[in-house]
Amino acid sequence: MASRLVSIIAALTVAGLVIGPVTAVILRAEAFGGFRPADWQALRFTLLQATLSALLSVLFAIPVARALARRSFPGRGFLVALLGAPFILPVIVAVLGLLAVFGQSGLLNRLLAPLGLPELQIYGLQGVLLAHVFFNLPLATRLILQGWLAIPAEHFRLAATLGMGRRAMWRSIEYPMLRRIVPGAFAVIFVICLSSFAVALTLGGGPRATTLELAIYQSMRFDFDLARAAALGLLQLGLALTAGLIALRMTQVPVASRGLDRRVPRWDRTDPTAICTDALWIGLAALFLLTPLAMVLLNGLAGITTLGASVWQAAGHSILVALGSTALCLLWALPLATRWGEWLGLAGIALSPLVLGIGLFLIVRPFANPFDLALYVTATVNAFVSLPFVLRILRPDAETIRTDYSRLRSALGLSGWAWLRWVLLPRLKRPLGFAAGLTAALSMGDLGVIALFADPDHATLPLKVYQLMGAYRMEQAAGAALLLLCLSLGLFWMFDRGGRVGSAD
Repeated sequence: MASRLVSIIAALTVAGLVIGPVTAVILRAEAFGGFRPADWQALRFTLLQATLSALLSVLFAIPVARALARRSFPGRGFLVALLGAPFILPVIVAVLGLLAVFGQSGLLNRLLAPLGLPELQIYGLQGVLLAHVFFNLPLATRLILQGWLAIPAEHFRLAATLGMGRRAMWRSIEYPMLRRIVPGAFAVIFVICLSSFAVALTLGGGPRATTLELAIYQSMRFDFDLARAAALGLLQLGLALTAGLIALRMTQVPVASRGLDRRVPRWDRTDPTAICTDALWIGLAALFLLTPLAMVLLNGLAGITTLGASVWQAAGHSILVALGSTALCLLWALPLATRWGEWLGLAGIALSPLVLGIGLFLIVRPFANPFDLALYVTATVNAFVSLPFVLRILRPDAETIRTDYSRLRSALGLSGWAWLRWVLLPRLKRPLGFAAGLTAALSMGDLGVIALFADPDHATLPLKVYQLMGAYRMEQAAGAALLLLCLSLGLFWMFDRGGRVGSAD
């Protein structure tokens, strides 16, 4: 009974965090006089960049995933693991790395200058697309790679027996798999790019490269036009909900046929053309992902000794926010790790953090100064945004534990606290550690709501990096970015490692 009450309280809290801010945004938006041409331009650019970002990510991911699926080489496991790194990589760190490679004074332009070639321009649509492909190419590759690995090995053996060429095998085996997987991957990446804020903030170029999220931020921070910000937030909410529902429907694909789970070497892997093509795609993908990170490390080592007290203070704020959001997210997730709880948690994907931030700003403003509560609001929003991923991690194991140990619990008459302490938590230790590490890393690197609320005394480390970049103090920005990267990965490793040490499974 107590555990059910806790679940109800957690559900009501999460639902209230959705309904309250959205209602405040709706009420405030009623005072808005109408959208300006710049607002419609922001909507068009948002749709354009999300569509192109998803399309480019998926198109480039197909040959990379195909190459990884049919090749075995030293370091392959590391490269596949690397494909998951951009998910927890702080956006501002990746942007700084991309600037070091593709920026006006970047590595690539320094190589092009002696050849007399025109320099690359990273700001504007091309910069937004470049950053989104950097983040989402690994995700698309992992999704498509899973589809390729799920094709039964017997299919390829049968193709070899029948003497099928590469085109025939593509048409009869590989293309049908891509037709099932690619639309869902495209839809998921499209939804992610719709609410991308930090990329547009740092690499967007003027009114023609402004997204809805960036327009909301500008209305709040520069114009302090709350009615316009609320109306734009409502438009963003409707767009995200529509895209999210479409993505959810497109990702419900049929299950591929099953084989005998045997690994059969593909006959086409020995073809010289295929070897060269696969090596080229794998090499380009590794170069594209590793070079910006290497530049962050090199530039950061030179700049980390120049960091001032304000940067270390911001680092302390980020750690506190990360730990607070992790604790809050787990407090919600443990009682909500059920099927209906996971559906409730999906609101964290559909609801833009900036929309949620505006709603909380409007709610808090009559009672207190919202800027004094910047860190608390940021931790709350980060916990809410991470909730869908944490529930996805915890729910399978939690439901298995409840099923396997329900009779034992009834026989022993275990109370809610005893059940939690002696049964649930010990057997959830491994996924709990991973979920906590993921939440802490995502919160540590977030540059979203804090940009709306923070003043210089409440800046987090990602915001401090952005401010240093804006002041053209690039050496200090690189040092702060390296510090942010180390802290994010360190928190992830600490929690994940803690969950794996002495875990029940």
